[in-house]
Amino acid sequence: MQVLLASPRGFCAGVVRAIEIVELALDIHGPPIYVLHEIVHNQRVVRDLQARGAVFVQALDEIPRGAVSIFSAHGVPASIAEQAKRKALNVIDATCPLVTKVHLEVARHARAGREVVLVGHAGHPEVIGTLGRYDRSAGGEVYLVETLDDVWKLRVRNPREIAVVTQTTLSVDDTRRIIAALRERFPTLLEPRQADICYATQNRQNAVRRLAGRVDLLLVVGAHNSSNSNRLREVGKQTGFPAYLVQDAEEVDEAWLQPGMRVGITAGASTPEVLVEEVLSKLARFGVAGISQVEGEVETTTFRLPPALGRTAPAPAEPRSSGTRATPV
Repeated sequence: MQVLLASPRGFCAGVVRAIEIVELALDIHGPPIYVLHEIVHNQRVVRDLQARGAVFVQALDEIPRGAVSIFSAHGVPASIAEQAKRKALNVIDATCPLVTKVHLEVARHARAGREVVLVGHAGHPEVIGTLGRYDRSAGGEVYLVETLDDVWKLRVRNPREIAVVTQTTLSVDDTRRIIAALRERFPTLLEPRQADICYATQNRQNAVRRLAGRVDLLLVVGAHNSSNSNRLREVGKQTGFPAYLVQDAEEVDEAWLQPGMRVGITAGASTPEVLVEEVLSKLARFGVAGISQVEGEVETTTFRLPPALGRTAPAPAEPRSSGTRATPV
């Protein structure tokens, strides 16, 4: 069996920053530290942080008044931020800066009286947070579209004052088609100056495309509720080979594997490299003749930590999870 590793894969700068925020908060304040929702979509990451004293909750009602609390990398609606203030929570915001960029775009359009179309997946935490950043007091509205069919069915109040933003972890190709359809329906559509889909999502999808013609099977290592991991599986199928999403080595079905097969492996942006290594160990039982890495974009992006952590945190040790490190303020 030949194994080809896609590159880049795994942790992006926003995920590394979010995990490091929880780790440093535990170092500075000690446990318990309360985290609203999964800090990132990966159970191994969540379990490791729980072992250190992080408490993951689904609602602010579960957090004691005044406690140190962290918003996940996916962001939260404005109403949640206001509720946290009323509870006097000591909030550290781990929202990915690229998600914050979309939040600011939505708020700016609302203030200008524009209606906003959000391209994204209903129910995803990032989408819930972004929808909750639109202030309707100026009389506008925000609309969620998931498919081309949604675009043709969309009815807005003022077709001449429409802007579009997107979830950061979508399929680049699918999103391009949806925005083209929106542009056809609304010729004056205002688009972001810089694409909302994050660099890491684009790079990982491009890395899967580079495997075309070189592998017989793709394994995407990532959580089942991870949007960017699911998009990698979809891109693999669209590229022309069977693709499976597995959250760990135990989910690799031996029936998928045949002698002499060329297996491609990638990982979602919230997947620690240790899970890829465990998948490789399982494949080794079938006789791996060679493992090679397909070179791709070199990622150098880093994001600053929140000032409260940057000023008081001790010098960080080697990353407890692999990836690009955040840079303290």
